[in-house]
Amino acid sequence: MKTFTLRIDPSERKWWVVDLKDVRLGRAAVQIADILRGKNKPIFSPHIDNGDNVIAINAGSLSFTGKKLTQKKYYRYSGYPGGLSELSLTDMMIRSPERVFTLAVKRMLPKNRLASKQLRKLHVYAGSEHCHSAQKPEKLELKKYTR
Repeated sequence: MKTFTLRIDPSERKWWVVDLKDVRLGRAAVQIADILRGKNKPIFSPHIDNGDNVIAINAGSLSFTGKKLTQKKYYRYSGYPGGLSELSLTDMMIRSPERVFTLAVKRMLPKNRLASKQLRKLHVYAGSEHCHSAQKPEKLELKKYTR
């Protein structure tokens, strides 16, 4: 018996555009991480990168619950003594809202070499303009969560 190995042609990947206006950060990041991995497809295989490309627009208008804007911290360490720097979520949203969303999606991907390839298919923009119109992206509606 032969083992079937799935081969994905990069030109067959779909392009999706997602509007993040007034969407919760974590809820959107979960769904987009699944699309980047290809978990929404029936041919999902965890060791093969068969996900689609995602364009996320309006990252500057994400919404947050609770006191996350003041209490959530982002840390960087330069490697030198005393080189730990910290930024609150408010400061990060002012400085680079694209990085806030990219980090949220990155932390929901598996921690391996394949994750860096999958993260390259995510394109995040703070405003509503993007430069990927030549790829003819389809609009993706995120699932609404209700309590």
